[in-house]
This record gives sequence, structure tokens and C-alpha cells, in this order.
Amino acid sequence: MHEMTRRSLLTTLTAAPLAGAAKVVDPPEYPLFRAKGTNLEMGRQHGEQASQYIRMHLDVLSSSGKIARDTLRRRAGKFKPMFERYCPHLLEEMRGIGEGAGVTLEEAMACSIRGEMSNAKDEGCTAYAIGRNATAKRETIAGQNSDMNDAVPPMAYVLHLQPLGKPEVLIWTFGGMLGYHGMNSVGVAHFANALGGGPAVRFGMPHYPIKRMMLECSTVAEIMDLFKRIPVASNGNYVLCDSKGAIADIEATTTGPELLPDTGKSYLAHTNHFVCSRYAKKENFDQSWKDSFPRMERMNSLIAQRSGRVTVEDVKAFLRDHSGEPTSICRHDSESRTVASLISEPARRRMHVAVGNPCRSRYVTYSM
Repeated sequence: MHEMTRRSLLTTLTAAPLAGAAKVVDPPEYPLFRAKGTNLEMGRQHGEQASQYIRMHLDVLSSSGKIARDTLRRRAGKFKPMFERYCPHLLEEMRGIGEGAGVTLEEAMACSIRGEMSNAKDEGCTAYAIGRNATAKRETIAGQNSDMNDAVPPMAYVLHLQPLGKPEVLIWTFGGMLGYHGMNSVGVAHFANALGGGPAVRFGMPHYPIKRMMLECSTVAEIMDLFKRIPVASNGNYVLCDSKGAIADIEATTTGPELLPDTGKSYLAHTNHFVCSRYAKKENFDQSWKDSFPRMERMNSLIAQRSGRVTVEDVKAFLRDHSGEPTSICRHDSESRTVASLISEPARRRMHVAVGNPCRSRYVTYSM
């Protein structure tokens, strides 16, 4: 797909604002919702607390995709057999979200399918993982600037889940999505980027349930096995860390995952183009955001300058960087801006989150 075509597809995955709506105002901080128990119970609690956010998300999905609500439900329903096969417990959680929010199961499913119903992507994010040898406290730090459309902040929140028999989860998410950027209580964290080009999309598992399943794992190796086992619907990138000190990057594609391990630097950053040798080719680069390359180089450079001494305050400064503005790490581009800035400290079971551009917002700390 040509670059200008990709930029014009501000459809379901980018959560485009409703037609004629006034420009939204960012909240001062993201609210925190907590839920615990069985998947069904957590879903109900999540749905009750986030009901208005879920309804807003569904309105955006219908409006941006220019589809009626019954069409949205019908398309979402096609994914039910796949959820039953690969994540029946999360299907139960979606059922609970629907009951709690007063929407149908298919509508709750749609919130965790999003762009896979139209296979449109237009997100330009910068993710990173900084290993123990590169940080001042010898503890891993990971996170990202999440760059999307203006409609996202009013329907976003931080979600703390305490499932029975599984690790606790702390994620930044929005509108009823049961998996997104974040960490678990056993030291795993993951953050994500869209990828330009690569293998063709297909009917497969949406990324959002997989993001949640990743946080049911305890090692990077387990996450790699997950991507080998589950067919993904589209390509996406994940920066990872675990409690054993491992950091890695997985370029998850529709033909299988490509692992990019730490090469000894004890840090890595990734943006929106392929790095693995199999797909790092001109035809894919031509379909990537052109600012992806300087953003990745800049993030790696900033980390390298402080390697061995990196602190959370350093990372805040990195994520506020304006080199190459408006398409900088702290992104102010009119089509896709930074809507959340995330810094996780898995060993300390906490995540720092700023609303919108971190150059204009304070970081709020959320803990498990």
C-alpha cells in the first residue's frame, strides 16, 4: 500500500473522531479501574466501570468505519470461533464486559478486534526496552510513546486486573479493549508498534487478545512460543522484557514471528519499519512512515549516551524529545500525535503514564 494511501486510511484502528465533533480535550490524567476474580467477573467489573468509554469506542468504530452497528456486530461475530479456539477464557471476559457495559457480546468483541475488521493501520509509535546493564539501578525499564488520533484520550484509562491463578496485569488501554500496552506482576512487559509493508494481511487472531495473552506469560521465550502457535491477522512489532533480565523484540507477521534479540548493548528501540533481515527491504520501507527511521536512530542514540546510568527521569526526557518535530519521538503531527507516554518498571510493579504529549503533561504513577 502506498504511503499516502496508508495515511488517508484513518479508519477503525486510528479511532477517528465522530463527524462534526468538536476538538476533544485531553483529561488531566487517565482514570484507574480495577477488577479481580474469574474472567467473567473481571469483565463485568471492567464493563461497569468503563461503560461510557466502551460506548464511545463503539460510536467511533461505527463512524470511522462508516458502518452501521448491526454490520459491526456481524463482522465481529466472525471472530468468535477463533476466540473459542485460542482464548476461550478471554471470550468469557468479553462476555462479561458486554454484560457490565450493557452492550452485546459481539460489540464487546469488536472493541478488542478494531482495525482487523478493515485491516487499516496508521499509528506511528516509538517503543524501547532498557536492560539491567544499561540502567542506574540495574532494573529493566520499558515503554513507549503511543501515537494515534485525537479521539483516543477521552476514552482511555489504566486497567489493573487480578485474575484467579494468573499474574496481575497493569495496562493502558481504552474503550473495552482487554489487552494493550503494559506489564504483569511477574516482570513481563510489552509495548508495540505498527509495521509498514511485509506479508499480506489475512483472517487471523487480532493483536489485542494476544497482547493480553502475552501478559499471562512469564518469559520472553513463552511469548515467542505464543506467536509461533497463534496465526495473527496482521503484522505488528513488540518490544519485550521479562523478570530474568531478558529484553528482545518480536516482529510478529502473518507468516510467523521474527525474533530480534539484544545484541549485547542491553537496550533496544523500535519504531514503524522492519528491522529483521527477512523483511528489511526497500519495498517494505517504501510503505513505512518515513520518520520511522530517524525516530529509531534518535531513541537509540539518546539511550546510548546514558547507557549504564539511565534513570526513569532520563527516559522522561527521551520521550519528550523534539528532534525532527513535528514527527519526533514526542510527536505533534496533525494526523497522529502522542496520546500517551508510558514508562514501566516491572521489578517495582509500577508504570508511569502521561496523557498526550509528555512535554505538556506530568507523569502519573500507577501501581499493582
